Amino acid sequence: MTCRFLALFATLGLAACVSAPTHYYTLVPTANGARATGAVAPFQFEMQPVLIPVQVDQPQVVVRLNSGALSILETERWSAPLADEFHDALANQLELRLGTRNLEGLPKVSDRPVVSLQTDVRRFDSVPGQYALIDVVWSLSRRVSTEPRRSLTCSSTLRQPAGAQVQDVIMAHQQVIAQLAAVIAGTARTWAQDPGVGCP
Repeated sequence: MTCRFLALFATLGLAACVSAPTHYYTLVPTANGARATGAVAPFQFEMQPVLIPVQVDQPQVVVRLNSGALSILETERWSAPLADEFHDALANQLELRLGTRNLEGLPKVSDRPVVSLQTDVRRFDSVPGQYALIDVVWSLSRRVSTEPRRSLTCSSTLRQPAGAQVQDVIMAHQQVIAQLAAVIAGTARTWAQDPGVGCP
């Protein structure tokens, strides 16, 4: 009898030591045959590194609770640093909408305009069962060898309903990033041609 109890306790102890599996997430959606949604933009495009709030700049997914507290989900992690995830997701969406590749860090054609994008994410809220929200200040800069450089700084706050699971919140963030890309791409196209165009 004693041996049976010892064996049972040993089994339970081993089960308790088994850790929950770690899940990894990305803000870059699956391609699913994604194609450019408009004509090729009349400029070269480059995207600068993205700034992310320090509160959520963690390897783990950070969610906001109704109490206002933040919870770090140890087994729910980003596949890359969150700033890189946001950068790559936004760049991917902008390439689709501008019909041109991100030439960040690559040589440019000297006599063709270059539009650069700087992105400062002020809020990146994940609330399971409620919403995903981003509050972003973004700045476009246009340069070409024959004209003075000019810039335009705008801000966007976007919110998308989200389900109760972490993957639901991640998908909601993918959607708000796509919405942000649509706003930025539309603005960049008109502003690059007409300096008088302001923020949306």
